Amino acid sequence: MSDTTIRQDLDADGILLLTIDCPGLSMNVINEGLTRDLAAAIERIRTDAAVKGAVLTSGKASGFVAGADLKGMNFSGGGTGEGPKKSRAAMIYEASFGLNAMLRALETCGKPVAAAVNGLALGGGLEIVLACHYRVVADDPKIQLGLPEVLVGLLPGAGGTQRLPRLMGAQNALMYILQGKNMSPQEALGFGVVQELVPRDDVVALATAWVKANPTRATQPWDEKNFRFPGGVGHMNPAYAQTFMAGTAIAHKQSMGNMNQIKAILSAVYEGCQLPFDTAIRIESKYFAKVAADPQAGNMIRSLFVSKQAAEKGARRPKDEPPAKTLKVGMLGAGLMGAGIAMVSAQAGIEVVLLDRDLESASRGKQYTADRLAKKRTDPAKAEAILARIHPTADYKDLAGCDLIIEAVFETREIKADVTRATEAVVGADTIFGSNTSTLPITGLADAWSKPENFIGIHFFSPVERMPLVEIIVGKKTGPRAIAKALDYVAQIRKTPIVVNDSRGFYTSRCFGTFVQEGLALLGEGVKPALIENVARQMGMPVGPLAVNDEVGLDLSYKVAQQTKKDLGDAYRGGPGEAVIETMHTLGRQGRKNGKGFYVYPEDGSPKYLWPELSAYFPVSATQPTPAEVRERLFYRQLVETARCFAEGVLETPEDGDLGAIFGWGFAPFTGGPFSAMDTIGIAEVVNRLDRLAQAHGERFAPPQLLRDMAERGETFYGNAQRKAA
Repeated sequence: MSDTTIRQDLDADGILLLTIDCPGLSMNVINEGLTRDLAAAIERIRTDAAVKGAVLTSGKASGFVAGADLKGMNFSGGGTGEGPKKSRAAMIYEASFGLNAMLRALETCGKPVAAAVNGLALGGGLEIVLACHYRVVADDPKIQLGLPEVLVGLLPGAGGTQRLPRLMGAQNALMYILQGKNMSPQEALGFGVVQELVPRDDVVALATAWVKANPTRATQPWDEKNFRFPGGVGHMNPAYAQTFMAGTAIAHKQSMGNMNQIKAILSAVYEGCQLPFDTAIRIESKYFAKVAADPQAGNMIRSLFVSKQAAEKGARRPKDEPPAKTLKVGMLGAGLMGAGIAMVSAQAGIEVVLLDRDLESASRGKQYTADRLAKKRTDPAKAEAILARIHPTADYKDLAGCDLIIEAVFETREIKADVTRATEAVVGADTIFGSNTSTLPITGLADAWSKPENFIGIHFFSPVERMPLVEIIVGKKTGPRAIAKALDYVAQIRKTPIVVNDSRGFYTSRCFGTFVQEGLALLGEGVKPALIENVARQMGMPVGPLAVNDEVGLDLSYKVAQQTKKDLGDAYRGGPGEAVIETMHTLGRQGRKNGKGFYVYPEDGSPKYLWPELSAYFPVSATQPTPAEVRERLFYRQLVETARCFAEGVLETPEDGDLGAIFGWGFAPFTGGPFSAMDTIGIAEVVNRLDRLAQAHGERFAPPQLLRDMAERGETFYGNAQRKAA
């Protein structure tokens, strides 16, 4: 197979068609081969007198270019050979500016170059397009154009922070770059980012026609003498100054100052847009190197991109099991969770039998989908097709023919056992049965299914249609066929799976619970509730522990504790926040569901606020901890529990742990997850911190022996995983 990534075809008029087609890949990406071939093509355009102009397009139906090959990025520093070794940041700067300089050579080659964009162009792919003098895009609303680097801890590093503001203005460009938002072709045309929309089959022909008709149009607007920046530029320009005054405040509010790439993007755009373009791209490369050299970016790329993609492509799927596509799912329980699971299943083209105790309850579950489709303004014909796949019923006989069962009834062992047995009587024990329980051990629940090897945990998160994670729980007797079936189903509904082994609370509920419990413990100790909530958000959690407890339901927290007490008997050890939940239960405060919990939820829909009478039941101490002390407790309580899950074998890989934390309970994404965080902090330092916290606050902070052994040997979680894989 040829390793050439660009086909070059010169027509009779001297127009060089460059067709990007990376061999062996489903999608074009900027890798070493494409960079090499694109540089050679640019040199040919510049020096070959037979070439009058060029058109860049893609040879793949999947899109134009999806961005840089993040998996293949190697920014390890150190240098080789004679002379002083270069720093990691210096190595990254050279790599980044090399790409920047190459695209600058494209737009200053002296000959017209047009982009014929026939599919998505993201990240570096869009930056290639922006370096062309004319941009023709297929008129297809499904095509996406954007710079999503911010979502994985980076910033655009091939001119994106400089060209996009010069085309659409700094304010508009920042809205897209800071959020990683994509544009449709129509939006891009409206902003002046592209010049022409045409049918997909005509993009190359129209781009070629423009090059032929404009032999002297080989200059970008920003290289022309009278160029004026859209919306104005310069620190004395009122609109420009206001953009960055407001933008900085909004960005800080959203990121809490935790994300390096946010600050770098603002700085690169602010500084670069006031400088000549050749200097501006050096500014961009400088900030790119600074961000990429920090461990934060590497952690985010690994978890939010590499590990996520691997999980979605079946990294944990049993290799010898044949494909197990789900055609018809039986959904037991039409409450909030069951209705949500029915919705995402039907949207994926799967038939759903939605069963509840009576037809009215089951029909309400179907109405959940109807309401949300209407709210999203889904095309009526499409909505009708989705709803037609959901069949509400109260009769177990209607489950006949289902090839996957998912149970989401009350979190009570007896009720779950009853519906499990009733289901098996209809579908047979060879059908795969998945329980959506969030806390009850799968091995025990499987006792109600005569073939426990076909019983598995399939744990969704609420609201199902928005939350991306599904936790697959393997019981002691769960077989590979059940694992494969569950993972194939998760792939069908386009969620991200992790695979964990059985335990009470599994991984996500167990570790997320420690965040909530530590918040309750702080409240019970007399820490101001506003301090607890604000510090939690400042450390990167989406909401504070009191707010999230309200969302989950204080009554559910109480019921789970009671079931756990019943199951464990004398072995039960209550957490430090249990008394707080019992007090709230006695007061009848259930959380958002009844409008009163730790917060008050006004009936007029105005913003919630902390219940003023909390201090009457949980008196505020005269001496308050510092925000740093509160943060340390909330953060390290989660770290130690994730480490325990690894030590106990609940988790088998740090990748599952980091994915589950970020996408399951919202653990600070800028860290890359708890295992990435521990590796970055250093295991020895983590152990030291935990020992000090355990001495001050109790054994719940005591590090497991695994951490002590790793600290002594100087190991890391991901270092061990790589050695094991090798």
